[in-house]
Amino acid sequence: MDNNAYLQKIEATITEGKYKDNWNSLSAFQVPEWYKNAKFGIFIHWGLYSIPAYDSEWYSRNMYIEGSKAYEHHLAVYGHPKEFGYKDFIPMFQAEKFNADEWAELFKKAGARYVMPVAEHHDGFQMYQSSISHYNTVEMGPKRDLLKEMKAAYEKQELTFCVSSHRAEHWFFMSHGKKFDSDIKEPLARGDFYWPAMPEPDHHDLYGSPPSEEFLEDWLIRCCELVDQYQPKVFYFDWWIQTAAFKPYLKKFSAYYYNKGEEWGTPVAINYKHDAFMLGCAVPDVERGQFADLKPYFWQTDTAVAKNSWCYTENNDYKSADEIIRDLVDIVSKNGSLLLNIGPKADGSIPDEDRDILLAIGKWLDVNGEAIYDTTFWRIYGEGPTMVKEGQFTDGNTKVFTSEDIRYTVKENILYATVLAYPDNGVVHLNALKENSHHFQGLIKDIQVLGFDEQPEWNRTENALSITTKNVRSTAPIVFKLELD
Repeated sequence: MDNNAYLQKIEATITEGKYKDNWNSLSAFQVPEWYKNAKFGIFIHWGLYSIPAYDSEWYSRNMYIEGSKAYEHHLAVYGHPKEFGYKDFIPMFQAEKFNADEWAELFKKAGARYVMPVAEHHDGFQMYQSSISHYNTVEMGPKRDLLKEMKAAYEKQELTFCVSSHRAEHWFFMSHGKKFDSDIKEPLARGDFYWPAMPEPDHHDLYGSPPSEEFLEDWLIRCCELVDQYQPKVFYFDWWIQTAAFKPYLKKFSAYYYNKGEEWGTPVAINYKHDAFMLGCAVPDVERGQFADLKPYFWQTDTAVAKNSWCYTENNDYKSADEIIRDLVDIVSKNGSLLLNIGPKADGSIPDEDRDILLAIGKWLDVNGEAIYDTTFWRIYGEGPTMVKEGQFTDGNTKVFTSEDIRYTVKENILYATVLAYPDNGVVHLNALKENSHHFQGLIKDIQVLGFDEQPEWNRTENALSITTKNVRSTAPIVFKLELD
């Protein structure tokens, strides 16, 4: 199908479907129940940038900035960019150890409910078969439809398949290579790997340096092609789609995708950042950060097992599994979901550090998952002295929680109270559940501690619900299961 025919197909789907390309119509969107119940997903950054495994997934941009550490590294290892450019990594990307079934089994053991591979990153190399560009993994590199293999493997494990597109930023991502003698040279035309490589804009300017109509139509068709070929249940967008030029095309894509979900009989959702959407038309995402308080709307955090990079690098600074589990509990208590990123190596193998973290999370969820999955928020998200810093890019420092930091979730008549840092003396005080509390004045029928045979002792006074254990020990959060009556 040529581009004009595809654009006509998009318009016809919008015309004939329930959803139209305006905010009023898109506000009829409802978050799928499966998504609200899933709570934990896996994000995957894997591509050409995994070959140098240096700096970050922005290697394709940074290697063309003279004087940057990525540029100096590239000179030392691969040579000058005019002789060895980013495109020359394509033949090196063979994915020779990639086994989608092994990945799916690992993610299942980790306790994930949905998986979201990056289909196309800012570098413009597609991890799937495409009619829009020859620069994809079916025609080049491994000569395999990696996305198709992942979809089949994940769905076999009953993991919900999702995708992300970071294509929007390709408008400017390769532009620095035009500033000196590199392999990025004019003229560049649609279909070229480096096209369009336009000057990088001020990222705080929502109106300046708008992409051309040609680029925006190309972006729209690429996104719709992903929808048509792979039927993802969530479609994640990275930043820069919030700029003014993208708005009409973003609305068209949303209407097209939501209408396709209606055709499939399967509810779908979109993730966005930076107020790219009107609230209520899609699911907001907080990159590498959290909300400080409970939100009345469903939201998502996307973060990574490593603090320094989304992709695999040889010197990744990893978080601990316990740290990630505490964040998961905090996010879920505030009506959110955690999308946790890993970075496979270029050959398709999962680094040991990533694997160990995922398995540790899965081990905790095997015991405590009932306090996470299929739950909803309580009257308050929790209590305690530790304040979680709100906003994006706030996960660089490990949060130090105390035994007074409690998070609540609820399912039917069961209230779960998760202690983020369990005290050595085994005594926990839940102030929100004291007698005559304005949060809860009902009856507590029974209290259990998940994962332990010990029956805790408990006493409810005007100051707190006090729970005492003798043999409960863990560096990870401990969950009390309260049966209410």
